[in-house]
Amino acid sequence: MLIMKVFQMYFFMTSVFPYVFIGPQLNAQLEGWLSQVQSTKRPARAIIAPHAGYTYCGSCAAHAYKQVDPNITRKIFILGPSHHVPLSRCALSSVDIYRTPLYDLRIDQKIYGELWKTGMFERMSLQTDEDEHSIEMHLPYTAKAMESHKDEFTIIPVLVGALSEAKEQEFGKLFSKYLADPSNLFVVSSDFCHWGQRFRYSYYDESQGEIYRSIEHLDKMGMNIIEQLDPVSFSNYLKKYHNTICGRHPIGVLLNAINELQKNGMNMSFSFLNYAQSSQCRNWQDSSVSYAAGALMVH
Repeated sequence: MLIMKVFQMYFFMTSVFPYVFIGPQLNAQLEGWLSQVQSTKRPARAIIAPHAGYTYCGSCAAHAYKQVDPNITRKIFILGPSHHVPLSRCALSSVDIYRTPLYDLRIDQKIYGELWKTGMFERMSLQTDEDEHSIEMHLPYTAKAMESHKDEFTIIPVLVGALSEAKEQEFGKLFSKYLADPSNLFVVSSDFCHWGQRFRYSYYDESQGEIYRSIEHLDKMGMNIIEQLDPVSFSNYLKKYHNTICGRHPIGVLLNAINELQKNGMNMSFSFLNYAQSSQCRNWQDSSVSYAAGALMVH
């Protein structure tokens, strides 16, 4: 079964324009962004990267994907938040292949079988899969980062619901054994603060100066906590500030997986490498979405 994923940044393309026209343009864009970034945290065991249209966040995401080492990576777990359907657990795709303008990505049915046997997962409907962009937007970057070994890896897309703290711990424990494997990579899909009336969120700390600086300060508080690899502190931060980090639950799952491995003596560090905003908010009529890219290393 095939699923045709259509990318937001090429929404104007119709079936009249086949991928042969889209692929070279997209490839050049990705190469351009990646060429401007250093691979200082390679090989990453996990990355956090945004999932907006590439016009807004493509250059930011490059900082995370530059840390991926295709020579050792063989399985890529992509954890994205559910934007459109209520989901209290996690869900797996019902298809075998995701098609991108670069090349097709194969879903790892063996790992899917292992996850399904736990009884902790649901199945995404095809409609949900096609509508959800949090996983979709990572597919071209995954394909690009892995192109030198494009026939040697599989992906494991996981749609993450609005998990309780207990469920984040449960899923973190489950995924920790996969995170422990150096041939696996976790891609955690998340934008950061969604600010403005259309997002129903307008936190503002006047002591930080203009609104966009307050947003940056708020985001970086959360980013610093993520770098501390402390899932409890991250949950407490979200409860206090209600920052509209849409991938907070996938991040929570990752932090709990890391926490599980740290108990067993594994030494890891996470570093954010880039931060950006879609626009600079200066008044109450403005709105913006923030983006951050970072990488987890095992020492």
